[in-house]
Amino acid sequence: MNRARPLSAIFAWPMAIFVIGLAGLIVALTGDGWRDAAAWAALAAPIAAAVWAIAARRT
Repeated sequence: MNRARPLSAIFAWPMAIFVIGLAGLIVALTGDGWRDAAAWAALAAPIAAAVWAIAARRT
């Protein structure tokens, strides 16, 4: 039987992915140099999370 989980537990990871992606967009728009690398890394995080979730469901 499934237990009820609080909303904070349900939306913790999606909110973290959202915040990382938003930070990546803001950093990409505000500077060059090291900020470009930081933006690429932050914007790759949601893609990596989606790939991980798909791979985890298949196994």
